[in-house]
Amino acid sequence: MQDQRLGFIDTPAQGNRRPEGVTWCADNGCFGKGYPGDDQWLAWLAKNAHAAADCLFATAPDVVGDAAATLARSAPFLPMIRELGYPAALVAQDGLESLPVPWDAFDVLFIGGSTEWKLGAAARDLIQEAKQRGKWVHMGRVNSERRYRYAHSIGCDSADGTYLTFGPDINLPKLLAWSRVENQLPLFA
Repeated sequence: MQDQRLGFIDTPAQGNRRPEGVTWCADNGCFGKGYPGDDQWLAWLAKNAHAAADCLFATAPDVVGDAAATLARSAPFLPMIRELGYPAALVAQDGLESLPVPWDAFDVLFIGGSTEWKLGAAARDLIQEAKQRGKWVHMGRVNSERRYRYAHSIGCDSADGTYLTFGPDINLPKLLAWSRVENQLPLFA
């Protein structure tokens, strides 16, 4: 991380200590059981705002697999995230391609959603639109070299996954080999 070969994804429930000065992102933890609640999420972001300059993005709360519900839930949070000094990320979910996307309300498109959706044409089209608008694009749940290379090939700038969690001594050299893909920030630890 200190060599900028890996970034750090941080959540309120994670419990790991983020090293100072590393590139990182703030994930709300809605995927899984790690979301602390709205007030606690904003308080955690405020507590960490001293490091917002090193943060690629902070995700607005989302509803896994439901784009309409995510847009409604995220809308009030996106400006608050920006006010705290973070680039605000909208988590793209299944069905976003059929809805009006509030492109000016966020800085980063985070590709979430179901596996089938995120690997399909709708997500690819949204990524292309985001890149045309100058947005950073991040893909979550990237846990194999194949998916890592796919994310890069469709325009994602960064990706995260739990690959390192399982056997870091063995998997770190493998992951670093994947990250030799040109111009892509590696998988987040």
